[in-house]
Amino acid sequence: MTSASWEVDLSHITHLTISGCDLRYLRRGTGRSIVLLHPLRMQLEYFLPLLRELDHGFDLIAPDLPGHGQSSAPGVEYTAPYFTNTIEQFLEACDLRDVVLVGESIGASIALGVVARQNPRISRVVALNPYDYGHWGGIRRSSLLAQVLFTLVLWPVLGSMVAHTGAKGILRRILQGGLHDRRRLPPELVDALHRSGALPGHARAFRSLCVQWQSWIDARAAYGAIRCPVTLVYGENDWSHLQEREDNAQTIPGAHVLSLKESGHFSSLEVPQHVARIIREAL
Repeated sequence: MTSASWEVDLSHITHLTISGCDLRYLRRGTGRSIVLLHPLRMQLEYFLPLLRELDHGFDLIAPDLPGHGQSSAPGVEYTAPYFTNTIEQFLEACDLRDVVLVGESIGASIALGVVARQNPRISRVVALNPYDYGHWGGIRRSSLLAQVLFTLVLWPVLGSMVAHTGAKGILRRILQGGLHDRRRLPPELVDALHRSGALPGHARAFRSLCVQWQSWIDARAAYGAIRCPVTLVYGENDWSHLQEREDNAQTIPGAHVLSLKESGHFSSLEVPQHVARIIREAL
């Protein structure tokens, strides 16, 4: 993927203020609304390969979550309920209806949290590799480096220093641990993530999300209240354990469960053509 093909058409980018957060989002196309929620430490550019696969016949919407990308980072605690509240307000502010909510990683956990509240604006969810497991976060399973860094980030003083360090090479190595094929991580995306991570408040937001990790695990308790159709998708090489996947499949009523071959935690980046097919089939 070339640098030119990685650039976002700025005519499709806009901003919206929600609960003190300046939220950047992309919106393009017409048709059924599909809202894409990105993983932890990512941003809307993460979905560019998937957006190209879904380029016709849909109203495609992809926000930068608070404290991510070029959205601002309010001085709040970055808990699962905070993100769920924000996305519910975003859907309302955009007056979206009959929405297909597609989330990956924490984006999938947010999507499941929204429909667990039986939000009437959502008609279907595609949850890719929901990130709601692991002691202090499943990313620790990606590598020894990730285990060390994500342990240090929790320490009261040292943690803030680690969160602010943001070396691009370290970021690249940790993200590659979420891929079946490490070559699928575009350097342009790493560059964009590195720039965004240096924005005011973003390091604090990242550390807060890590510190508040238990809230993401606790949010699973609400999955049994989900009443809309859910397609639950895991990459074969996702960080989650088999039992964790089965627990979600059994908890979410009527969940349709799929597995993606040759895919890790970042499926939309690694096999966007297969994710696009799953979304179309879900419709």
